[in-house]
Formats: sequence, structure tokens, C-alpha cells
Amino acid sequence: MPPHVDVVVVFRAIQKGASFSKEQVRQNAIKAEKQYSKLIDTLTRAGLKAVGRRGESQGQVLVMVTCPQNVLANLIRCERNSDFLYGLPMSKLPSTNEFECAPLSPADRIRLIHGFISSTPEDRGLGIIPGRKEWDLVESVMVLHDHDFNDHWIRLWTRHRIASVELEKIRDQFGDSIALYFFFLTAYTHALIFPAALGAIFYFIGTPYSALYSTLLVLWSIAFVEWWRLQERILSVRWCTRGSWRVEKRRVDYIPSFPWWKQETRMLASIPVILLFATILAVILTGIFVLEAFVTELYKGPGHRYVAFTPTILFSLLVPRLLNMYQKYASSFTDWENHEHQSSHSSSLSLKVFTLSAMNAYLGLALSAFVYVPFGESVMHFVQSHLFIEGHRALALLEKFNVNFNATSHFGAGGGGGKKVGAAELSLWESDRSNARRKLKSSRLQEQMFAFTVTNQVVDTFTEIGLPYILRAVESFRNGKGFRNGSGRGHGKKKRVAFDDEPVGQDTHGREEREFLERVRSEVALPEYEVFSDYSEMVTQFGYVALWSTIWPLAPVMALLNNYIEARSDAFKIAVHTRRPIPVRTDTIGPWLESLSFLTWLSVLTNSALVYLFRPRGQQEHSLGTMMNATVTEESQHLKHHRPNGLAATRELLMSALLIALLASHGYLVIRAAIRHLLDRAIWTGSKEMKEAECVELEMKEKYLSSLGQCAPGENVALEHEITGDKDEWANFWTLDEGMADIEKMVKDA
Repeated sequence: MPPHVDVVVVFRAIQKGASFSKEQVRQNAIKAEKQYSKLIDTLTRAGLKAVGRRGESQGQVLVMVTCPQNVLANLIRCERNSDFLYGLPMSKLPSTNEFECAPLSPADRIRLIHGFISSTPEDRGLGIIPGRKEWDLVESVMVLHDHDFNDHWIRLWTRHRIASVELEKIRDQFGDSIALYFFFLTAYTHALIFPAALGAIFYFIGTPYSALYSTLLVLWSIAFVEWWRLQERILSVRWCTRGSWRVEKRRVDYIPSFPWWKQETRMLASIPVILLFATILAVILTGIFVLEAFVTELYKGPGHRYVAFTPTILFSLLVPRLLNMYQKYASSFTDWENHEHQSSHSSSLSLKVFTLSAMNAYLGLALSAFVYVPFGESVMHFVQSHLFIEGHRALALLEKFNVNFNATSHFGAGGGGGKKVGAAELSLWESDRSNARRKLKSSRLQEQMFAFTVTNQVVDTFTEIGLPYILRAVESFRNGKGFRNGSGRGHGKKKRVAFDDEPVGQDTHGREEREFLERVRSEVALPEYEVFSDYSEMVTQFGYVALWSTIWPLAPVMALLNNYIEARSDAFKIAVHTRRPIPVRTDTIGPWLESLSFLTWLSVLTNSALVYLFRPRGQQEHSLGTMMNATVTEESQHLKHHRPNGLAATRELLMSALLIALLASHGYLVIRAAIRHLLDRAIWTGSKEMKEAECVELEMKEKYLSSLGQCAPGENVALEHEITGDKDEWANFWTLDEGMADIEKMVKDA
């Protein structure tokens, strides 16, 4: 069996890929020697066992740390005392007396030891924090995978249904935060069965943009969010984590005695930055939308087939760079806000980042629904006119400089109003207005929904599962080790490259130690796991289902199929492609719950507007949907007759849709309050968890009084009366009771 290692401290004595002079190398070596000695001394003086081994590359040292039982028992006692002092439910951690017969779960053991090493001295930790000034050579403090559990876990996901995977075992292995994510993913997947069945029915036998389907979809989204809010409360009581933020360790960068108003001011200061990036993103996405929807449709010159790829290229070049830049600024602003705990810091950062990612996800559909469909022909005509204006300017400029060109092959009739530019014809662009109108796609919304709910999810799955294999193979080839994927599972099948000063084959600890060290090195090379990306993906998908399923009712079906794969791909990603997550105590999914609530409110607005604008109507009344689906091969006399009032009618229709959406948003508040009340009465009131939560505070106070030797309320206490002072002269009065004798006399007389 390999040695039991609780934590691995990755120490970098020499920066990878850096080149220094001899003097700099000597100074860096002296600094590394002092800091490494301090690291080992800090760990051993705290009662931990620590030993260093060489890493994958020269200059990297892997410090293996294990915690003896007596130190772990002391950590348990400190946490139980802290929970008691801050009013948390008494943890399920065993007491020090029960520790031998009831060992800790792997997640609790890792959480206690990792927290002890990496928390600040103010929180009774060792303060070995990567990135801190005195520990700048410490790259990370990580934990190792349990590959037996991982293999069993993956087999469960691949061979059984979701319900068969025991979430309690996931919690015991990875902690509360990961278990809560998989519980949310499982609950959300099960909840999707209703809208998926509903969407399939309305897609095949219902009418498009059905008011009934949209209403049921909105009610489902509100009910799911409120139901999950109660599930969080129930799980926090069941797992004894309710109020865990009270005992959370403080962040290293936190400045004590920081004025609250200054922190609020700094949080407000980030709003202009968010608005600036949001505006830039909106301009870029709108420009790409106009280019893709109108300009590429009008262009018919050389290479017009390849011009259609221009919007995709621009999107891939501009949007990711902008989002990465924004994320750096958002991270800097969040650090500047001086959050005391990591949970509040993560919540603030998540809200900032998700704001722009949601805009990136939904703005394209919003532009198609509320710009392309109602104003598509007007925008097409506007773009046409400007193209010919620019062509006319180019013609005049070329004539001014006496440039010889063949006008008949490049410039021609202007598209607006039949005006001529000399005798030329602009053959590079579509000049016929009726032909341009035919290029407007009535199925654009449905095609976009298919792309977002199917294509994007396939790409995301490949990015999570397949791409890491490719990247590791390329990195291995660049390092001269051939094409190996380096999966990180580490079963001793790969040979380690020996260093120049290490004789090949010389190993005093045998084959098992070599295999173990090779596995550790392969896991050190893996990236950290971030649950943020998984939550963001699911919440974004929820937005597609709740906001836009009216456009394409099969979207919930695609989401359900995707989540069936997503649960397995996430488990595979955690077990193979990332480091083992550090267990964290939590009682909520954090800012994602508020994001879900916001999306349910937004779904009320979008669904009501979409149904009003695009629902099929009678012959006398036309909606935007029927206008868009009409034949556009040629303009009928009816459309020509009503053309002057067409734009005014469209504007009136949009204003009416906006008014209906605002009214629906007020109705949302009433519906949410009613659903919340009903679910609270049906699920929480009278439940075992509610009774347990009510008894927690009383139980803790009773234990406190018992520890002081005092009697707690409700206990039967026998009081002994001892006469120590003057004799009571009315003692006989309190010993003679005449009530019973009088009642017995009345009974006899009756």
C-alpha cells in the first residue's frame, strides 16, 4: 500500500523556463533553501509529518504531509468548540472520545488538515498560503485523488441511472460544495422532465407561441427556484451546515477594521466599469449581428460563400478577449472591495462575471426576436442604402483622382428609390429590394435556439472531456516525451524521466513508491477544479429554457438530454482532468440562486412579449410572426397599400408588448409569493428538518448550562429542603390540608 498523504505542498525552487545569471541563481538558491527549511520546520513543529520529494521538473519539490491522530483530534475539538460558540448546529464530527470508533469522512479529514495549513495565524492556522510574501515559492497546497473511489464513481454514472448515485458518498469524498452542485444538477435534471414533455406535446400538436405553454413554463420556472430554495434549507439542516459562513476562515488579503462605508463605496465603484464593458460587448455583438444577418446576405461578389464565416471569426477573435479582459478587471475590483470571507468574495465575483456572460448568451436571441423580426426589412433597406451611398462616394473619389476603371462591371443602380449612379451597376451587392426581402429568414429564431441548445452544448462537452487529452498530449510532445495524454490517473504504467544527478534504477523504497510518486507528479500537473464554470453552464441553460423555449419548445428536451450527459462528464472531469477539489462547508449555491430568481423574473417579461408579438391571430389582425412567415417573393397590392402605416403599426405593437411585459412583471411578484407560501407549507412546515432546526439553539443552550452544573429548563429536579436558620413558626399551617376531607364529606352527604 502507498503511504497515506493528506496534503501535498508544491514548492518551486526555480522558476520554470526562466534564465538567470550565476549570481541570481545563487541568490535564488539561498532564498529557496531558507524558505524550504522554514516550510518543513513550520509543518513539523505543528505536529505534522512532512517530507520532500522531487517533482516532475527540475527545481520543483513536492512536500508530502500527513497528520497524526492526536493532531487531528485537536483540530476536531477546536472546530466543535467554534461551531458551539458561533451558534451552528453541532457538527456530525465525532467527539474526541468517539474519534477512534467513528473515524472522519475523507472530506472532513482533508478539510480540517488543509484549513489548518493554509489558514491565517489569526484563525489558528499555520499561514502557509500560496502567493503570500513570505511563501512566494509555494505554488499550491493540494490533495490527492482516491482513484478507487473515482473508478467506482465513474462506473456508477456510466452503468446506472442518476438516482442510483448516492450523493452522501460524494459529500463524504469531496465535501459539501461539490455534493450540493451534484444535488442541484440531479434535481434540475429531474425537474426538466415536465417542461420537456410539455414542449414535445406543444411542438408536435400545439400551436406556435402558445400562451398556455408559456404560462405553464413560467409557473414551472418559478416553482423550481422556490422549491430549490427550500431544498437548500433542508440540506443545510440535514448536513449540519446551516450558517456555516459564521465560522468561515478569513481571507489572507482582508484588512481588519475596514470601514463598512468604504467597502460599499468600492463595490459601487465597480458599476461604471461593468456598464462600460457591457456597452462595448453590446456594440460588438450588435455589429456582428448586423453583419451576419444583413450585410453577408446582401453581398454577392467574389468569395461570398466565405464571407458568411466573417461573423464567426470576428466573434471568436473579439468576444473571448473582451470577456477575459473584463474578468481580470472584475477580479481586481473584487479584491479591492476587501471581503472578509471567501464566500462573499466569490459571490461578488460570480455576479460580475455572470452579468456579461449572460448578455453574451442571450443578446443574440433578443436582437433576433425584437429587432430582426419586427424591423428586419427596414434594417435591410437601411443597410442597402448606405452600401450604395458608400459606393457612390468611392466612385466620386476615384473619378476625382482620374482612376480608370470599368464602371459597368462594378457600379450600377442605387437600391433606394431607383436612382442611377451614372450608367453603372453595383453588382457586388444585392440591389433589388424584393430579392433582399426574400433573404430574411423566418426560421432564424428557431435556428438560433437549436444552435444554442444543441451545438454549443456539444462543443462545451468536448471542451471539458476531449480537449484536455489533446492539450496534455501536445504538452508531452513539446517536452520530448512523445504523445501521451497524461490522464492523471497514475497507475504506475509510465516511466519517470530521471534527473542528471539521479542514477536511473536506484530506488530504495521499491516499485510501489515509484508508482505512487509518479501518480502524485501527474496530479500536480492537472489544473484546479472550479465549480463556477459548471454552475454558470447550468444557470445559462436554465435561462435558455425559461426565457426562450416559447420560440422552440424542444429546447427543454435538448436540455434534458444534455444534462443526462453533463452529470457524467462533470464526474469524469473531476476524477480525471482536474485536481481533487478542496472540501468546503457551505449551506447554499450562493449567488446562483439569485441569478435563477432574476432569470425567472426576466422569463415573465420575454414570454409575455413573445406570445403577444408572434402568436397566430385572425385574418383581420396581424402579428409579427404571421408577417414574418408570409411569402416575400413579391409585394402584394395589400402590402403596398398599407406600407406607409406599416412601421407605425409595428411600433404600436412593440409598445403594447412592452406594456404587457411590465404588467406581467408585477403579476410575477404575486405568483411567486403564492408559490413560495404553498411550497413552504407543503414541504418545510412540520418537516423533520424544521423541528430539528428549532431544537438546535435550545439544545446548545441546555448543553452549556449542563456543562456549568446548572439545571436546564424542563428537567426534573429534586429539591432538598434543609433547615439551616430560624425555625418556621407557620410550619404546621403548610402541613395541614383540609381540602380532601371537605370533598369526601360532600360526597358522603350526596
